[in-house]
This record gives sequence, C-alpha cells and structure tokens, in this order.
Amino acid sequence: MNFNLFTMIFLVATGCYLATLLYLNLRQNRAVKKSFDSVPQDFINNISIEEHQKAANYTQAKIKIGNIEMIFSSAILLLWTIGGGIDYLDQVWQSQTDNNLSLGVGVLISIMIIGSIIDLPFSIYRTFVLEQNFGFNKTNIKTFISDIIKALLITLAIGLPMIYLILYLMSIMGDEWWLYVWAVITTFSLIMLWLYPSYIAPIFNKFKPLDDVDLKNKIEDLLNRTGFKSDGVFVMDGSKRSSHGNAYFTGIGKNKRIVFFDTLLKGMEDKEVEAILAHELGHFHHKHIRKHMASSFAISLTGLALLGYLINKDWFFNGLGVSDPSNHTALILFALVIPVFSFFVSPIGNYLSRKHEFEADAFAAKHTNPKDLVSSLVKLYRDNASTLTPDPIYSSFHDSHPSASIRIRELKKYNP
Repeated sequence: MNFNLFTMIFLVATGCYLATLLYLNLRQNRAVKKSFDSVPQDFINNISIEEHQKAANYTQAKIKIGNIEMIFSSAILLLWTIGGGIDYLDQVWQSQTDNNLSLGVGVLISIMIIGSIIDLPFSIYRTFVLEQNFGFNKTNIKTFISDIIKALLITLAIGLPMIYLILYLMSIMGDEWWLYVWAVITTFSLIMLWLYPSYIAPIFNKFKPLDDVDLKNKIEDLLNRTGFKSDGVFVMDGSKRSSHGNAYFTGIGKNKRIVFFDTLLKGMEDKEVEAILAHELGHFHHKHIRKHMASSFAISLTGLALLGYLINKDWFFNGLGVSDPSNHTALILFALVIPVFSFFVSPIGNYLSRKHEFEADAFAAKHTNPKDLVSSLVKLYRDNASTLTPDPIYSSFHDSHPSASIRIRELKKYNP
C-alpha cells in the first residue's frame, strides 16, 4: 500500500469524527443526568417523574450502545480502506470475471451485503434488548427475519440495474460522466418517491383507509381549508413492530398519502390528531418538501462533481488503501469516506430543518388550536420516551427538530 498525505488527512479526520461523536454523547449523557430528578417546568403537569426518568434511562441506554457502535464502525471503516479490505475484495472478484461492469456490480453488491451482516448484531440488540427492555418492541423473530429478506430482495431488484447503469455511464460518458449519473439518480429518486406509497411501503406494512367517520370529516375539512389534495388518509399497522407513534406524508404529485401510525391514533384525541396533521400540512404549504428535495439534489450534484475530480487522482485511491483504481472502487471509497468529512457541517442542515419545523408549527397554530398541538407533542414526547433536556450542542449535530422545551415555548406564544 502506498500511503500518502491524504492517508494522514483521512486518519486525522476519522479520529476527530469519532472523538467529536463520543464527546457529544458525553455531553448528552451529562445533560440527562443533571435533570434526572426533576421534570422541566413546561411539562411538570403532564409528565410524571417516573415517565421523565424512563426517558432519561432510555436515552442513556441508547448512548451506551451508540458509543460501542461508533467505535466499532470506525474500526470497520479503517479495515475497509487503509486496512486493504476493499482492495482484497476487488482482487477476489477480478479472479472471477474479466468484465469490468460485472466486476464493479459484484464488488458493490458484496460490500452492501457484508455491511448489512456486520450491522446485524447491533440491529438485533436494539430491537430485542434495548427496545424490548423499555417496552417499545412489538416485533417477533419471524417479522424481523421477513423484513431482512424483503429488504434484501428489493435492494437486489432495484439496486442491481441501477448500479449497472451508473457504472455503464461512468465508463462511456468521459469526464462529464457525473452529470449523466446525477440526472439518472435524480430521476430514479423522483420515481421512487412516487412509487413508494402504493407499491413499496405495503410490502412491509398494512395500510387501511381511516374509518373513524368523525375524525375523517375533521381531516377532510382541514384539507379543504388548506388546499391540500392527497390520495387518501391511511392508518398503518405500526404496532406490528413498535409502540412508538408517528405520522407522515409520503409520495409526490397526485400519489401523495397521509399516514398515521395506529399507535399514534390510540393515544390522541381527534383535535390533537388534527393539530398534528396541520403541522404536516404546514410543511406542504411552505414547500419544505420541495426545498429539501432541491437541496438534496444540489448536494448530490456537488458530491458527484467532487468525485469526478477525485476519480482521476491516484493519491485518492492509494491514500485509502486501493492499489488498482477503478470506477466502482471510487464510488465505494467516496460513499464510505464522505460522512467523516460532511458530519462537521451537519449543524447547518439541522438548523434549516428546525427552522422549517417552527414554520410548520406556526401554520398549525393558525389553522387549529395551538393548545391541541402542544398537548399532542407532550404525549408524543412521553409515549416515545424522548428526552426533554437534550444538550444544545449535541442537539445541533443530531436533531432535525427543535428540543421539546423550546418548541413548546414557541407554540405557547400563539395561544388564543
């Protein structure tokens, strides 16, 4: 291996990345411990000390396994790169085929499958130990295995042709290949957004039209008042896997759906569900989804342009442990390494996301009673055991939503 200056830059960046993650977790753990024995004033009438301490214990348990996983993942990253893992796997496939496209597809799929196998023990622990211990897990072994098999088959069915097309374009389009690849990835993303609600999501969950007549009428009235048109309002069997509650929009164009977890509906009054929906409609009204898509596409274009530069630099490959540069190893290296560097600008994206959440809350407060949104959020924080006292610096790196106290205080400004 011909290690170089970029090797040192990568090692320093990886060390800083891991140290920062561990430091942020330490800060979060301290913040939770500090408030362990007292419920924040904004929640004192709605959340008991036992519920507050359960959230603290849940947060600390996630931090503990998160620290182990981060250290392990960093070690795996180094093994794949400067440890020669990618180089070795590439040579194994070179001995099996002379076709560059088949070689590239084989290496990329192998990396994905091996990565999934490596992550499997952590997934099992989180589901059947962590979530189980805190009363959230509803998944059985059969469903867990079935989800893995389904995800693998879908990945192969969609991923194989996509990987082949990307590598083919990289091989024939010259130095401007990244523009064509970006166009394909963007088109593919839009198609998947359209297909997901009706064709992919039902593979994993059951979706039934909302059958509560009173609630449905209130929702339809809200939709009419806000000018939102969708393919329907559906209830998902989230309780099949977890007791966590949620609600979301999915799809684009006319193929948009409003989805409520059945676990959320069980714990909310109709007016609270309406307030939650109004918040989601706020995202639609302010075009947050379009803005997010546009920024995502711009970031992917920038990333591919950067890879278009790096792919012609031997120091990029040699510095990361690859002796035989190729299109597919460039893709793998870039995908593995870029999170180490991009993590340090994540507060910017989270800041914009939190700004969007405040805007959506303001929209909800305009079209429903803000007290109903406050009460629904308090229930979500309580039922999902979300910490009410996150460390602000930790939150800036990890949280796309405002902290509970800040969000509630902002909403109270709209109280009639």
